[in-house]
Amino acid sequence: MSTTMKTKDENIVWHQHAVDKNFRAQLKKQKPAVLWFTGLSGAGKSTVAGALENKLAQLGYHTYLLDGDNVRHGLCSDLGFSAQDRRENIRRIGELAKLMADAGLIVLTAFISPHRAERQLVRELLPEGEFLEVFVNTSLAVCEQRDPKGLYKKARTGEITNFTGVSAEYEEPLNPEIDLPAGDLPIEQLVEFCLQALRKRSIIPD
Repeated sequence: MSTTMKTKDENIVWHQHAVDKNFRAQLKKQKPAVLWFTGLSGAGKSTVAGALENKLAQLGYHTYLLDGDNVRHGLCSDLGFSAQDRRENIRRIGELAKLMADAGLIVLTAFISPHRAERQLVRELLPEGEFLEVFVNTSLAVCEQRDPKGLYKKARTGEITNFTGVSAEYEEPLNPEIDLPAGDLPIEQLVEFCLQALRKRSIIPD
């Protein structure tokens, strides 16, 4: 088995095409990037990412939003919520985001992704400066008060086990590129914070 795998690996070579990332990015007049929105369930990751994508689209930029629930319907529909499956979920999303960045896109992802090590693995897939960790910094109390899907209530009553923030740990980013106080500010201001960060890094023109 190990011999077969080794032979297969040796015969799989990355093919560099003439139309590359730089060319695609120049066509789109933007720099590729992956904005990785992380935070507790109910923090507002999908809401902020969606509002930012809308604004970028209005400004004429090329984007794609990968949302946690949507990805579970297709690419990761075979995965459950065990620790191993959650790691595989993040790995797949990281690889997909990398390919989309190679297409010259500004990729936005909205996943709890509770562990620093997993987020770091995605960061290491991309060139320096292309991965922006966006901490949707909303307190557990506010998230639980919102509880848009009723998940915290189920977690508190034991209907859901291994739930991040209640029965499973969430490791906050130590030094995120963007730290959004999402429990305190209106969505328009959070979007503007993100746009300022993109301009500062020349991902979109100033």
